[in-house]
Amino acid sequence: MSSNMSSDERTAAVHNDSPDPSSHATNIYDIEDAGGESFDEEDDDDMDFEPMADDSEDLDFFDTTDEAEAEFHDADDGLSGVEINFSMDDREDDELDGNETETGTDTNQPAATTPAPRPLVQVTRSQILRLFGQHGLQDLFRTHHANALGNPPLDDDEEDDGYTGRGSRRRRQGRPVPSRYPPIPSEKGRRLMSSGTFGETGFYEDKLRKRKDRLARRLIYRELGVNQDPPARANKLISQGLIPSSNADTIIHYNARCYSGQFSDDGNFFFCCGQDFKVRMYDTSNPYKWKYYKTAEYPYGQWTITDASLSPDNRFLAYSSIRSVVFLAPTDPTLSADPIALDFAYLGQAGRRRQFTGGYSHFGIWSIRFSGDGREVVAGTSDHSVYVYDIEAKQSILRIPGHNDDVNAVCFGDNSSPHILYSGSDDTLIKVWDRRSMGDSREAGVFLGHTEGLTYVDSKGDGRYVLSNGKDQTMKLWDLRKMMPTEKASKIDVNRYSTGFDYRFMPYSEADYEPHPYDCSLVTFRGHRVLKTLIRCHFSPPGSTDSRYVYSGSEDGCIYIYNMDATLAGKIDVNRATHHSRPRDDSSMHPHPYSIRGSRNPEAWKTCVRDASWHPNAPVVAATSWNGWGMQTGTCTTHSWNDDADDDEGEPKMGSRVNQLLEEDASLYDHSQRGGRTSQFRSRLRSQRVQPLGDDDDDGDGW
Repeated sequence: MSSNMSSDERTAAVHNDSPDPSSHATNIYDIEDAGGESFDEEDDDDMDFEPMADDSEDLDFFDTTDEAEAEFHDADDGLSGVEINFSMDDREDDELDGNETETGTDTNQPAATTPAPRPLVQVTRSQILRLFGQHGLQDLFRTHHANALGNPPLDDDEEDDGYTGRGSRRRRQGRPVPSRYPPIPSEKGRRLMSSGTFGETGFYEDKLRKRKDRLARRLIYRELGVNQDPPARANKLISQGLIPSSNADTIIHYNARCYSGQFSDDGNFFFCCGQDFKVRMYDTSNPYKWKYYKTAEYPYGQWTITDASLSPDNRFLAYSSIRSVVFLAPTDPTLSADPIALDFAYLGQAGRRRQFTGGYSHFGIWSIRFSGDGREVVAGTSDHSVYVYDIEAKQSILRIPGHNDDVNAVCFGDNSSPHILYSGSDDTLIKVWDRRSMGDSREAGVFLGHTEGLTYVDSKGDGRYVLSNGKDQTMKLWDLRKMMPTEKASKIDVNRYSTGFDYRFMPYSEADYEPHPYDCSLVTFRGHRVLKTLIRCHFSPPGSTDSRYVYSGSEDGCIYIYNMDATLAGKIDVNRATHHSRPRDDSSMHPHPYSIRGSRNPEAWKTCVRDASWHPNAPVVAATSWNGWGMQTGTCTTHSWNDDADDDEGEPKMGSRVNQLLEEDASLYDHSQRGGRTSQFRSRLRSQRVQPLGDDDDDGDGW
């Protein structure tokens, strides 16, 4: 080869020596040949950039015009199919050194004194930046790193939970496949919808637009008799379609988290339980305009008021805390007597009755319910038991130690009979108890299907259907006739199907879901999030909805309303309706907000709907939530059907903000927090300029 070969000819010779055609588009860097030194930005001057010959096969790719080098290139443009190799074997190194010696090095000089020049790199600086900016290359590095750690790579829309504490979590192998989840819509649920037990099914559907009639058209058809439906059926079809909207009619603000709130059976009464150990009662005979009634307090409470239940005649309210004592308070606002203490730990033993003094408690109570006749109260406790308390006898008449973990939810199966009881526990089981046949203290049957603990159990009141919420992020419908016999259930190890995750601080990944092989539920509902607290679920009332739906609160700040076939009928976004509806007060913020590990901003405005109640006679839903900055406060919001209108002509105005006494509070309309900490800091500076130094009034305006 001639020693006076041109630069372009030398370049072509180097590229043509490669036996692999694909190597023509490969840039080779030899780190070891550079004396073990790595290339950095200061070494850029040592790199020679030389345009390739015009006859190169890769001329279209290596565009070295001035415009190409000066032009900004998007990272997603053009470098698919380029292979990069960061190493060079000795043979290739020798070949390149030899080629350089033959073409441009004086062979008479010793090799030790004259090092071989570096190989020419046929790439521009902008092309390197484009190459390393490729999205596909980033995914390649991320996938390689994940495989090296033995973890599957994350999807583009999947976030790492960032969980690092509070015990270990046993994760299942592999990722879930769609067949693991029950199908939606559910075929069994569709049959239930058509049976007449859960509302009426409309026959008319707009064939062209594939949608059902709106309210106005249904009213016209009812008056004209077009569909030839009986008036009763036409009215049911109309009422069950009135699902409340996300826009809040009234936002009641509390200075503590709210744990539960329910309407009475007749809709004339509503109570709301707070973490400040107080229960507020309201007159809701007009569901669109509430009136404050009275407040009852739990003395010596622990952590919060866990539950409350109203007697069938609305005369008494029973409420509990994480203690063995339930307090019974009259609802009459004219009566100011102290509440009566019902000690569930007292089982009628001989001897002097133990008085409650606020000291040691045998166990905590998570859930209570009045019986249909108002004579008894059933409770689920932390000592893995179910208690039945006789109000007239003033003692517990039954204790059922039937679970292996906390009993988070209890209820009576029939409103007219106190014999059938349901209990849901953290041992993932729902047990059915028949008090008429408990000689051996064994349950009458078991519902298997949840793979994590139960948070709530609700009965339809007909002695047949039961609804439950579970920490496996599912809500299930059960039929009493399909429960599993005790003999069969006792042979199943339920612990092998549970992951043991902590719902209070850990997110739940769909990769952890695995259907229970002995699931005997009718329908499985999913979409809501059961995290942070014992979130509740209910049947919709027969009066205002004809029992058409089931609904649940959710950790994401919404109320999910489902049809019986597991499809979503509606969603009430409480977080959107209440967002930034009160000023931020950092002086009252807890130093460690109640948040899931890995949350980016635990002090931001967040909402967790813990309980919801549908008015029995009107299309109104009341949501009881942890709501506020860092979820340190609570709200009770009312949502009515208004055809998704932003405002209406009624009173009070939509979105009204009131305090716990239903009084207008001007401080709730301070929007300075919307600008974040910067606007609060500026506002504080302005106040300091006006007020004299040392004014105590400025202390309450902290940010």
